Amino acid sequence: MGRTVRPGRLIVGSLVATTALGLTVLSAPAWAGGRHQIADSTPRWLPHAHALGDTAAASRVDFGVLLHMRDHAGAVDTLRDVSDPTSAHYGRWLSSAQFRSRYAPAATDVSAVRSWLSGQGFRVGDSLGGGMYVEASGTAKQVEHAFATTLKTYSYRGVRVRSNDGALSFPAGTPAQVTHAVAGVLGVDQGSQLHKPADEAPGPPDGARYGVDVKPCSAYFGQQTATDKPAAYGKKQPYASCGYGPQQLQSAYGESALLRAGITGRGVTVAITDAYAAPTIYADAQQYNSVHHQPKFRPGQFRQITPGPDGYDMIDECGGNGWYGEETLDVEAVHAMAPGANIVYVGAKDCSSGLDDAWARTIDDHVADVVTNSWTDGTDDVSLLGQDYVDFYDQFSLEAALTGITVNFSSGDAGDHTAGGTDLGAKTVEFPADVPYVTGVGGTSIGIDSHGRRIFEHGWQTSYADLTDGSWGELPGPYSSGGGGGTSVLFDQPFYQQGRVPSSISQTNGGAPMRAVPDISMVGDPNTGMVVGETQVFPDGTYWDQYRIGGTSLSSPLLAGVVAMADQLTHRSLGFVNPAYYRLLRTPALYDVTAPRAPLAEVRTNLVNGVDATDGKSYQLQTIDVQTSTIHSTPGYDAETGVGSPRGPLFFAGLAVTSHR
Repeated sequence: MGRTVRPGRLIVGSLVATTALGLTVLSAPAWAGGRHQIADSTPRWLPHAHALGDTAAASRVDFGVLLHMRDHAGAVDTLRDVSDPTSAHYGRWLSSAQFRSRYAPAATDVSAVRSWLSGQGFRVGDSLGGGMYVEASGTAKQVEHAFATTLKTYSYRGVRVRSNDGALSFPAGTPAQVTHAVAGVLGVDQGSQLHKPADEAPGPPDGARYGVDVKPCSAYFGQQTATDKPAAYGKKQPYASCGYGPQQLQSAYGESALLRAGITGRGVTVAITDAYAAPTIYADAQQYNSVHHQPKFRPGQFRQITPGPDGYDMIDECGGNGWYGEETLDVEAVHAMAPGANIVYVGAKDCSSGLDDAWARTIDDHVADVVTNSWTDGTDDVSLLGQDYVDFYDQFSLEAALTGITVNFSSGDAGDHTAGGTDLGAKTVEFPADVPYVTGVGGTSIGIDSHGRRIFEHGWQTSYADLTDGSWGELPGPYSSGGGGGTSVLFDQPFYQQGRVPSSISQTNGGAPMRAVPDISMVGDPNTGMVVGETQVFPDGTYWDQYRIGGTSLSSPLLAGVVAMADQLTHRSLGFVNPAYYRLLRTPALYDVTAPRAPLAEVRTNLVNGVDATDGKSYQLQTIDVQTSTIHSTPGYDAETGVGSPRGPLFFAGLAVTSHR
């Protein structure tokens, strides 16, 4: 497996280097002023930021040192063997001890790095992944002295972040064993590690209402027709769903019979990683279960791993309690699809390096069989992310895959990032969903009828037309949002996509075939989304209420629940399941998502002030799966929905057959 970038993308000088994984990066001279520079450690986003001043010398800096894996190519070969459903070794995942003995950095290298950090005065913490990542902390002054840099505060993308203002380097005389073992330093530069929820979920303290109590809306697709609104595409259109409940989604995706038979995900653990933690989450989820007649959590079925009330950081920069809605959505979505599964919520101390650490620790401690992550870093632009950061996700996701952990990442809600195809040069996908060893989960629009049957499922790409002066205006209206998809500029085509993804997609950027996203999809369109319940602060008080929500933040945890069900059904961890998904491509096990044959639309009702009808209502016409984007749902694999979506009992049966070959 290798990496590449568009020719000339990062080559801005005459001196370049190529990593062991094939990514061409700008490299400074190895030695400068008697010190050994750490390659690619100058933040590339600095030209896009505004310096606000130096960081206080006594400020605490938590960071980590990433070490190179041993035999990365061998690890990929092993993964190919144990994850290929046709292999005699299929499903023989490695234990954590086996992974470390074969592929983790040499113990002597880890010891040397830890010793060097201690010698610089840093507090040295845990070593994750058998030493792939060594946690450390110290003051800003200590970091500046050890790495010969200046730490400054910057304004970047509207957020205050800390970063080194130039390259990091090791002092002269640092043992070669240390300089050769280190792949990068993460956490000093916060700008490249700002995560955001894949959707902008509403949460305390500002309450918001969408669907449910915002009438008129439909209890199922097409229940109510907007007879009082103008026609569109030659007919009156239905009001959008109020928000589907657990039973509707269970039925549409073919779980109902399995649930009645006792297949509920019991015995399987799903972990959810996010930033921060809602103090009301357990009570909120239990109330939701009661209202929707779902099994309540058993004692011990739900637990949280958090830093504690005084352990959070960057609250203002990350939007703090804005993450509570994301946690609510994730927990209630997983439980809706796998009501018997154990759920572990891992709440990071912040949305920057703290979330990276929490995610990696969840894998390294094997907290769960399935890990769902409804957040992204934006586009997969290594000129902003940094090579060490890409390597971090590559190495820990490879550890997860080899040790039998299924890892889902939302593919994002920005379609192909071209705002409906207006800037083809900006086409890209979101990171980390395009890392080859995770499942990138895309979004769809789904219609569920009064009997709980899926009557359609199309790609989620939405345009809205506002009702103005009694008219919808020119249809379909401006592009709004959609499930993320397209072709990576970072990663070569992985083995499981070879011969399965059309060259028109894998080679859309020219050159060698590249990783395509998403892998598989589930409902993400907020207008055909799920209703969730959360404690929020409204003008008339603080209380639990429900709202409709979507985004690929919904798609990923829904799929995590489905995988938990399949794990129980097959009596084994499906682990790195991507090869199995692609083996099922173009079989009855998958719902082959394609575009509507004729324009499909619905009317969305909004509250002008977002909470009640005091200031009136507004109306929008949503056109489903608009074809103005450059990604489209077509027969077979496509860059909008991947291999398709789970097709009920046939999907579970297909995975069961695959897992026992």
